[in-house]
Amino acid sequence: MSPLRGTFLALALLSAPAAGAAPTDQKEQHMVQHQAKGTFDVKMAPQADDTADVGRMTLDKTFHGDLEASSIGQMIAVRTPTEGSAGYVAMERVTGTLDGKKGSFALQHFGTMNRGKQHLRIEIVPDSGTDGLAGISGTLDIIIEKGAHSYVLYYTLPG
Repeated sequence: MSPLRGTFLALALLSAPAAGAAPTDQKEQHMVQHQAKGTFDVKMAPQADDTADVGRMTLDKTFHGDLEASSIGQMIAVRTPTEGSAGYVAMERVTGTLDGKKGSFALQHFGTMNRGKQHLRIEIVPDSGTDGLAGISGTLDIIIEKGAHSYVLYYTLPG
């Protein structure tokens, strides 16, 4: 496995917990925060235009549990000459059912490794919710234990 591809895999699997989204206005303060939990499967494929310093991968996920959905996305990563330091960003569109409501929303990832210390923040893109998920906001945590992927989605929905 190439060093860049190894970096992609490590960055994609970051599991540092993210704090729930903080309310930004009075309307959001009155919304009740919910949690959705479950597992997910992920397939990642490197893209042919990878360079030695910047690489790109596609993401294909299937969520199970409280969120029954699939997603597609793109990830871009950079590793540095310092061992254990790298960064990635990714965007993905999630489509399915959450809390009995059908629709879609976008997730934005921001991940860094600073000499082995990992940090990952995944947020729902504001105003990206459609249909029954219109107005959704929140954050997503990824947990990896014994090779299994799970998630906790902290979210609010209007109404």
